[in-house]
Amino acid sequence: PGSALASPALAATDWSVEVVKSTMARFTPANLGGWDYTRGLYLHGQFLVYKRTGNRAYLDFVRSWVDRFVDGNGNINNSFNSLDSMRSGTLLLLLHAETGQQRYRTAADKIRNRFTNYPRTSDGGMIHNTGLTGQLWADGVYMAQPYIASYAKQYNQTYGFDESTSNMVTYFDHLKATNGLIYHAYDSTGRSSWATPPANHSSFHWGRAIGWFGMAAVDILEVLPANHVRRQALVDIVKHLAGGFQRFQDAATGRWFQVVDRGTTSGNWTETSASSMYTYMLSRAVERGYVDSSYKAVATHGYQGVLGKISLGGDGRTNLTDICDATSPGDLNYYLKRPRLTNDFHGLGAFLIMNEQLVRMS
Repeated sequence: PGSALASPALAATDWSVEVVKSTMARFTPANLGGWDYTRGLYLHGQFLVYKRTGNRAYLDFVRSWVDRFVDGNGNINNSFNSLDSMRSGTLLLLLHAETGQQRYRTAADKIRNRFTNYPRTSDGGMIHNTGLTGQLWADGVYMAQPYIASYAKQYNQTYGFDESTSNMVTYFDHLKATNGLIYHAYDSTGRSSWATPPANHSSFHWGRAIGWFGMAAVDILEVLPANHVRRQALVDIVKHLAGGFQRFQDAATGRWFQVVDRGTTSGNWTETSASSMYTYMLSRAVERGYVDSSYKAVATHGYQGVLGKISLGGDGRTNLTDICDATSPGDLNYYLKRPRLTNDFHGLGAFLIMNEQLVRMS
């Protein structure tokens, strides 16, 4: 009952601006960290805040970080042997559109060209990294597929639409569960300790892996042509996940649990990055009409829940709590015992992307 009354007060703080100011106070582009998907996620969020506010300092920070890795001729020293290594490529597309500088396109082309010979399962799914034969992880789709779809839209190359949607459908076919969620990972070889025969997927519904997948689906739909042959398949994935998110949302907090369907399991906890991702997907899905308007209440409850995890410290900087550390497929105890971090970039990036969507919708 209190959430509707609370929302105007909560909206009085521009949390996106506070997160960006705090992160820029804590880091310089030089010491923010390497070419890593979590930095790419965060800086994508910061770029969205720049586009809304027009604050040039936010863009300059993003560009200075990218320019550590891309030289004046567009050379980028990376072999792109994992899907994770591709996520920050989204910044190259954004910067090329924003600045017109050819070097960002040249660097973006290197990632685009890597797709041609990137290793796959027999049914065409891009494996998580070249050292993991036959493994598809739900997190991996967000690292690569929105990139190739966005590249297709920006440079009029239909290949990327076909590639991204094919991967989404292939992954979903292996990972989907009847409860409206998906499993974390699949191993076509069946050799991983976590692969359960005969389907050879993992056994648990880890929050953030599902969040990555949901964000990937709505982000690809943003750029996918209206008449694309697999468009409805992606909408159906969003509907599937929306049903699961509604089913397993914690009624008390509005957030979602680290192991999503085990809210009553001792030691389980509500996790901030996944909750941000689910809220974002649901809000965008309602906005675009992929799901009916009843899901707006689920997104609003999720948003209030995530806002309950952010605060200003005595130093005037933001603290965002209960963010799961980087996580591989594992057993139930492994997921429950993962470190719960504050101001980790998985959470900060997901928060900004969610908050920019919800601010716009309000």
